[in-house]
Amino acid sequence: MQVKSPKNTKEYLLKNLTECRQLTLNLFTNIDQETFSNQAHPDFSPVGWHLGHIAFTESYWILEKCANLSPLFPQYHQLFAADGLPKSERENLPELENILDYLTIVRKQVFQYLESAPLETQEKLWIWLLQHESQHGETITLILELHRLNKQKLPQLTPNKQSEIILKNESILIPAGEFILGNNNLEAIDNESPENSIYLDGFYLDKYPVMCYKYKEFMENGGYQKREFWSEEGWQWLAKNPVSKPLYWSDSPEFNYHPVCGVNYYESEAYCNFIGKRLPTEMEWEKAASWDNLTGKKSLYTNNCNHNLLVGNTTPVNSYSEEKSPSGCYDMLGNVWEWTNSYFAGYPSFKYYLYPGYSQVYFDHKHRVLRGGSWATRPWALRTTFRNWYHPWVREIFAGFRCANDL
Repeated sequence: MQVKSPKNTKEYLLKNLTECRQLTLNLFTNIDQETFSNQAHPDFSPVGWHLGHIAFTESYWILEKCANLSPLFPQYHQLFAADGLPKSERENLPELENILDYLTIVRKQVFQYLESAPLETQEKLWIWLLQHESQHGETITLILELHRLNKQKLPQLTPNKQSEIILKNESILIPAGEFILGNNNLEAIDNESPENSIYLDGFYLDKYPVMCYKYKEFMENGGYQKREFWSEEGWQWLAKNPVSKPLYWSDSPEFNYHPVCGVNYYESEAYCNFIGKRLPTEMEWEKAASWDNLTGKKSLYTNNCNHNLLVGNTTPVNSYSEEKSPSGCYDMLGNVWEWTNSYFAGYPSFKYYLYPGYSQVYFDHKHRVLRGGSWATRPWALRTTFRNWYHPWVREIFAGFRCANDL
C-alpha cells in the first residue's frame, strides 16, 4: 500500500489517521487491568504505556512543536516519554478510561490544528506520526500474544488446509548487478534514506521463508543441542536460555507450510549452518524483494499479503501465490519479519529526521536488521525498503527468516 499522500493531503491524513487509530483502539476491546498495565516480558513496556505514548508523541510534535501550545497533560510527560522511565517502572498507569480520554482530547486538538497546518512543510511529520502509531500498534499486538503465551492461552487458530503438493524451497538466482537501495519518497523513515546505487555479486535466495516442517528437521536432528551449528555468541545465549523450539511453535502438521515464527537471529543462523547456507544481507534481501532487472525499476508495495491482522496469525507461504517479487520470491512482505545478517547502520549520507533517538542511537553494531513485515504490520509501515532492528537474542517478535547462498 503506497503511503505517499495524494493531492488532497488534508483529506488523506484525516482518513488514514482515523483508520489507524481505530485499529489501535480495537486492540483494547475487553482488556483486563492486569493485561493492560503489567509487563509480559522485561524487554517490552505494558500495552497501556504504548497507548499513552501514542497520545504523548502526537501531542508533543503537533501541539507543542508545531502549534506552540502548552502541554495538555504535563503530568504525563515523564511517564509516557520514550526516555522518561525505564520499562520496568512503567506499570503504574492511569486507568484505561483516563488514557482513552487523553487520546481523545489530544486528537481533537490535533485535528483542529490540521485545518490550518502548513502541510507544505509539515506533511512528512504527519505521515511519520501515522507510521509511529502503526509500529506501536504491532508492538501492542505482540505483547498481547506474550500475555496469552504466559497464560498458555494462545488462541487456537484454524490454519489453511495442508497442500497435497509438498512445497520445496527452491533457490532463486539473483544475478549480479546494480540496483537502487533505499527510498527517497515522502513516507520513508530516516533510516531508509537516501537512495544509493549499489552493486551486488550474484547470489541465490530461497523462494520461500523457512517453513515449519523444514525447521522441524533441524529440531529433530539435535539442532538445539549440537555446538557445531551455533556461533560463539549464539551458543552462549542458548546456554543461558535453554530452549528447544521457536517461541510461537505448533506441533500440528497443519502448520507445516507456515513460516517458522518466533526465532531470534542466533536460531536463524544456526539453522542456516545446519543446511549449509547463510542468511542474506539486507541489501541482498531488498534487491530480491524489489528490483526488476528487466525494467530497472523498483517495487515498494503490495496490498495482497498477510498483514494488518487480516488473518490473526501466520499463513502458508504460498497463500498469496499471485504476489511474488520481481525476482520470483514469495511471501517477502507480511507473514513474518525476516532476519538478515546485517547490522543496523545508516546508509551513506544518512541524516536523522526529527531526533537522533529514533534511528541513529541504534547504529551501535549490536542490532541486526529484519525486513518484510509480519501478519500484524499495518499498511503504513509495510514496504520493501522498511527496516526493523532488534538485538540478536530477541525472539518475541513475529520473526522468521529465509536462506541465501553464494554462487
